[in-house]
Amino acid sequence: MASSEESDGENNHELAGILSKWTNYIHGWQDRYIVIKNGTLTYYKSEQESGYGCRGALSLAKATIKPHEFDECRFDISVNDCVWYLRADSIESKQSWVEVLESYKIESGYGTGSENSLKRHGSTVSLQSNTFSTASGSSFKRSSRTLREKLAELETYKDILSRQIDTLQKYFDYCVENNAQNNPPNKELLPVVDFKGEAITFKTTTSAVLSTLEHCAELVNQREESWRKRLDKEVERRRRSETLSKSYFTQIQKVRSVHPGPDLEEGPHSVLADDEFYDAVESGLDKMEEEQELRERLKSGPVIPITPPPIAPGSQHRLWPEIEKTVKQQVEMAKLGVGECGTGWQLFAEDGEMRMYRREEEVDGMVVDPLKAVHVVKGITGHEVCHYFFNPQYRYDWETTLEQMTVLETISEDSLLFLQTHKRIWPASQRDVVFWSHMRKLPDDQDQDGPDIWTVVNNSTEDSEHPANAGKCVRIYLTVCLMCQTRVDPPKDGAPISRDNVSCKITYCSVVNPGGWAPASVLRAVYKREYPKFLKRFTAYVKNQTKNKPLMF
Repeated sequence: MASSEESDGENNHELAGILSKWTNYIHGWQDRYIVIKNGTLTYYKSEQESGYGCRGALSLAKATIKPHEFDECRFDISVNDCVWYLRADSIESKQSWVEVLESYKIESGYGTGSENSLKRHGSTVSLQSNTFSTASGSSFKRSSRTLREKLAELETYKDILSRQIDTLQKYFDYCVENNAQNNPPNKELLPVVDFKGEAITFKTTTSAVLSTLEHCAELVNQREESWRKRLDKEVERRRRSETLSKSYFTQIQKVRSVHPGPDLEEGPHSVLADDEFYDAVESGLDKMEEEQELRERLKSGPVIPITPPPIAPGSQHRLWPEIEKTVKQQVEMAKLGVGECGTGWQLFAEDGEMRMYRREEEVDGMVVDPLKAVHVVKGITGHEVCHYFFNPQYRYDWETTLEQMTVLETISEDSLLFLQTHKRIWPASQRDVVFWSHMRKLPDDQDQDGPDIWTVVNNSTEDSEHPANAGKCVRIYLTVCLMCQTRVDPPKDGAPISRDNVSCKITYCSVVNPGGWAPASVLRAVYKREYPKFLKRFTAYVKNQTKNKPLMF
């Protein structure tokens, strides 16, 4: 950023730098090069393009600068119906921008303080700026001056009456004093009073006072009547405005849906149409995948392991009964075929060996469609797939929506308690989830197809230190079962088993309640898009991690 000093009493503040500017509901926040110069706010796509002409400009003289209510780094600038949503990278930077913007308003005479107006335009103009500019307002100014004139006349009449009263009071006081002493009045000392003249003057003055007071009362009544008419007009204007707002509410919603601002949130009364909601979510997911691919290309060096907290002392954890019961149920469901565990399964994705089925179900109006996927991947074992799915140190590598992951507790060597926060995808709210994850090898007596079956079960639970929906995040509730069976095709020549001889049959079952609110059509479209991508991306990650390592059975 750069700033310059004032010269010749005019505001020559300059400020330039990078701010995030809200573009539209598809691209969201984008970095832009913002410049304040000569009372104008302009922006460019980048500093390098500033020589080719700006992309937009606002005059700061009549602009309204409004800091955001919750986001401490954001402020909005509006001129009439044009609004720019801007966000700085720190509170200090945002404050610097706001101060420079406000300085232009103050020194241009459009500030909120009366001192600024007096300083620039002088007291006469400033006082007149507080009067009415309408026709009725002009009559108020005239009547105000007339009323002041009448009050000045009353002040003059008061002085005349005061002098008369003083003269008469002196005469009467002298007479009373001599009567009390039984002394005849001394004509030389007796005050000379022209009673006839004084009486005429007194009568004329009191008559003028009464006339002026009557005139003042008329002026006050006129002003009161004018104010009443203005009030009636304002009431009628507001009534018409409310009627028009009701009539055009639908049209206003359509306009807002075309150019929604960054504060637009998900909810049952969202003005975004389902297709626009999905377009925005899809764009956010695409951007996350691009960022993940870039991180993978730039990533170098060893993986930093995440060390879970030590196992808490005690023979049995409070979650063990729930873990045992849920794992048993989920494994039984995973072993059932799609034709055996109820009707309504629909095949919605098919790619090579991969088949994905779902059933349409809703809970309290929220889509929680159960999913069952079957996939066969060559060159990896079931233990390897479950190892990378369960182990927290690899999760950031393959889960693209993950923003932060914390291992809250180590229940046992094969059971962990997680808190995960996922990246926000506008216009949906940010999500988090608390769940336990358990990995085990299934005993031979439970297996009907082969001896090497591993499973990982994730299931939502409660944690007193991290209550649901207590902050900005909406809580997700999920149950996920990953069951992996290793298949071995021994080589005919008796050679050692290699990755060319193994494959893994993966059965993935999940039920996810995303919480909050989102259009059912959007959720189902996202599920249809993301589940196949996730399964292919995760299995490709496992193959890449194990290709040069010994087989893990």
